[in-house]
Amino acid sequence: MSDNEMMSLENIEGVRNEMEHLEQELLNNHRIDPNLYLEFDVKRGLRDSAGKGVLTGLTEISDVVAYDLINGRRIPAEGTLYYQGINVKDLVAGLEGRKYGFEETVYLLIFGKLPDPDELKYFVDFLFQLECLSGRFVRDVVMKASCENIMNAMQRCILSLYTYDANPEDISSGNVLRQSLELIAKLPLIAVYSYHSYRHFRKDDTLLIRNPKPGLSMAENILLMLRPDGNYTELEAKVLDIALILHAEHGGGNNSTFTTHVVTSSGTDTYSSVAASIGSLKGPRHGGANLKVQNMFANIKENIKDWTNEEEVAAYLQKILDKKAFDRTGLIYGMGHAVYTLSDPREQILKKFARQLAEEKGMMEEFALYELVERLAGRLIMEHRKLFKNVCANVDFYSGLVYSMLGIPEELFTPIFAIARMPGWSAHRLEELINANKIIRPAYKYVGQHIDFTAFEER
Repeated sequence: MSDNEMMSLENIEGVRNEMEHLEQELLNNHRIDPNLYLEFDVKRGLRDSAGKGVLTGLTEISDVVAYDLINGRRIPAEGTLYYQGINVKDLVAGLEGRKYGFEETVYLLIFGKLPDPDELKYFVDFLFQLECLSGRFVRDVVMKASCENIMNAMQRCILSLYTYDANPEDISSGNVLRQSLELIAKLPLIAVYSYHSYRHFRKDDTLLIRNPKPGLSMAENILLMLRPDGNYTELEAKVLDIALILHAEHGGGNNSTFTTHVVTSSGTDTYSSVAASIGSLKGPRHGGANLKVQNMFANIKENIKDWTNEEEVAAYLQKILDKKAFDRTGLIYGMGHAVYTLSDPREQILKKFARQLAEEKGMMEEFALYELVERLAGRLIMEHRKLFKNVCANVDFYSGLVYSMLGIPEELFTPIFAIARMPGWSAHRLEELINANKIIRPAYKYVGQHIDFTAFEER
């Protein structure tokens, strides 16, 4: 080993030691006494002491209902989700035999009403015209600097679209509507092409870039562009369409949509706003939860001999809660929700379609394991944490299983969520621009010390 190589190793070790020292300095000087949050009645995470979100705005786009009000008391109830006043269960039921369910939902969320047949035909054709990405953009932006995390790749592509927009800074409602519809249409291509680019440059030499086809739904085109043979069944397309609908919107208080409101209120451009929302959704506490569920079930299947044995399954779930199994966080992923109590309506709908898909795929044994864990986990969590509030499964519990059965790679789980949520973000951005016109600026209480600087000058 040469002297230069030795010096390099010494430098690396020196940098590592210095970083450890600086990290300790950081931790020592940034710890805030948890009792101060109680003393100053700080709403941590913008939630009150009961865990309910603090009211920060008004919206007409969607409503998330988890309680009934009886004699002035909030009583836990079956969860209900409304898009522009329409119950999502009714919306899904009304789509029987129709394949453009997600496109109808996009129209509903943004324009406040369901389209009639003529409006839907025009809207579907219009979205398809907006879908295209130029060969130059695919070559120079999507294909270059491929990224293992597709969410980061999507952020980069969206910010790059700013330079392809002749009027990117105009935040008038008409221009933002145009930008929003373009991003809704283009996001599936950006996500799927980014995945294929990642595979080509990071995993193997395979490169598949297939253009979407006119007349197909967005769900159909995602499967067409993603799969090597481009084939899919009618049920597969229907289930993905339903999954997109159920993830399209969930009130203004979820982290990524609140990010949309906060960033929009500053007056910034659409591309910056969407990139910020994607950054929020990427987090494992938000959009990455379904992948956590899948990883947890992979671990459960490895460690449980008899998937039908309730005692064996319950014992292993208890080990997870006791931080003795899986990732040792004590969490059973996919269980519990910040708002819903007795049930998550999205989970109930998706579970029905997951069962149909499992029957078609010959995966009922695996589906039965999910059902068993769902049935046992709520009770075990309540007993373990001594909770009185019911713990229900949320939409993430079955969404990862659905995506796996559809052959969607894990790298695209959260990007599919982003594709679905783009209409909701767009509707909220437009609502913020049209109504609020005031920058969002909450307060933070300073609890540090005021230091006399002359003490430093005397040193």
